Amino acid sequence: MVSRLNQAVLQLALLFARTVVCFRGLLGTQTVAFSSLCPSLTIECGKPGKAANEEHVARFIDACLHLAQFPSHAVREQDIDLYHTVATVRVPAAASFGFGDARADIDFDPELDHMNFRPLAAGTLFGRTRLPLPLDVQDESGRDVAAAYFACGDGKIRLRRATMPAMLTLDARVVRQDCLCYLMERLPFPRHERVALDLCASV
Repeated sequence: MVSRLNQAVLQLALLFARTVVCFRGLLGTQTVAFSSLCPSLTIECGKPGKAANEEHVARFIDACLHLAQFPSHAVREQDIDLYHTVATVRVPAAASFGFGDARADIDFDPELDHMNFRPLAAGTLFGRTRLPLPLDVQDESGRDVAAAYFACGDGKIRLRRATMPAMLTLDARVVRQDCLCYLMERLPFPRHERVALDLCASV
């Protein structure tokens, strides 16, 4: 995840993965704090304790340590999948939830995490509920946008529009402490650095 879209930041991000997410960022986070001083980013490493995730991070760090300078050529549009976060999805504190638990107020798909970083079509099923609109969904300005992204009919929670979720988790503790996921949409590819900086600042 990056908070700026200049070429140096994009080159750094591509050392880790081709999927890059632009976010406005929270004041005080290291990514935002360092962004005006040097290329900075946050990497999503996956669940701890998995050898493949640890090896991926180790390769990224090794590549950074051996980087004498950033490539002089610009990042090509076909080499990167660029997204920005449009909303954060949370479960209200008063609602019970589970993953394959029909007794809960919200019964999410037990394989919901398999949808991570996958483009989803409108109508995709997230789970079932006995509540009218059970999710708290806010954009980066804190506005309630639940009705724009989710529909509940016949007790089923479905996406109202195409989007791509990130950070989906089946860990109930994480859902309560943080969120269920973020929703993302594609960003147009930045054509030069000035436009890129303005783009990221405005989303």
